[in-house]
Amino acid sequence: MKPHVICLMASSVDGRTHHSRWRPKGAGSEWFERIHDELDGDAWLIGRVTGSEFAKGKPYPATTNATLPRENWFAPRDAKSSDIKAYGVVLDAHGKIGWGRSDIGGDPIVVVLTETVSNAHLAGLRGEGVSYIFAGKSEIDLALTLEILNRELGVKRLLLEGGGAANGAFLRAGLVDELNLILCPAVDGARGAPIVFDSTEAESEQRAPVTAMTLESTRPLGGGVLLLRYLIQSDPQAAAR
Repeated sequence: MKPHVICLMASSVDGRTHHSRWRPKGAGSEWFERIHDELDGDAWLIGRVTGSEFAKGKPYPATTNATLPRENWFAPRDAKSSDIKAYGVVLDAHGKIGWGRSDIGGDPIVVVLTETVSNAHLAGLRGEGVSYIFAGKSEIDLALTLEILNRELGVKRLLLEGGGAANGAFLRAGLVDELNLILCPAVDGARGAPIVFDSTEAESEQRAPVTAMTLESTRPLGGGVLLLRYLIQSDPQAAAR
């Protein structure tokens, strides 16, 4: 079963998401965490580049004597595990991130890997108490990722929070159900900044199979900031082509 996927992003009026580049500075960016909390997801998901910004550790040792199965592994939890409100899910197909932590803001980290990841990296994750799942042999299958999160962790409502490459990949796969866009009264006005939905150069000709976007609500947040909520319909068959 697929969770309901809500893409939550804050952007300038020209669609850029790197707050430090906005002018005027920081206009409305404080609303992201507030809306994140209001949406009350069972999990939130980010890509490798964004995930690296939260990492505190160094890359794990390159070798290990352990041979570990390519099976989903969840860190043991103590008696307080029932207090978990959400999981922080990070796409890291080839195991690049050394975490140095097992949670982000109290939310346990769950890394999405492919089977190409080394035994040494898996040992490093286990040693730090970082859970992981496998969702593909050499490339991450996003639909499978969502199915595993729902089946294994009971995720029914997932907040997709970038960066642009991760958001774009889910959109092109026809997996985004809703967009909550915090539109801030600021501009970037220059090339090179991250955007809400993006792609690699190789994916630049692929189009998202979106068939309809319905503006469900417009909510003024104050100071010229708007929360735009769109419901998204996609054609699964078009996404598969």
